[in-house]
Amino acid sequence: MDLPARFEDAQKRVKGLARSPATEELLELYALFKQATLGDVVGARPGMLDPKGRAKFDAWARKKGLGKDDAATSYVALVDRLVGG
Repeated sequence: MDLPARFEDAQKRVKGLARSPATEELLELYALFKQATLGDVVGARPGMLDPKGRAKFDAWARKKGLGKDDAATSYVALVDRLVGG
C-alpha cells in the first residue's frame, strides 16, 4: 500500500480507537495531520483566552520544516502504535 493510502487508512482507524488518546497524543496526531496535509503552520498564534487553540498551534508549529511525507509516515506510525497498544 502506498503512503497516501496508508495515511487515509490511518485516519479511519484512529476514529475507531477503543479509548481516547491522551492529550499529548491527540496534539501529536493533530500536528502531524496538519503538517502532512497543509505543511508548515501559518497565521498568528491564538491568544491566552484560547488555551486549546494555542496548544494546537504550538504542537503544529513544532513540526515546522518536517516534510509532508515524513509527517504522514509519522502519523501512520503513531496510529499503528495507538491501535496496537
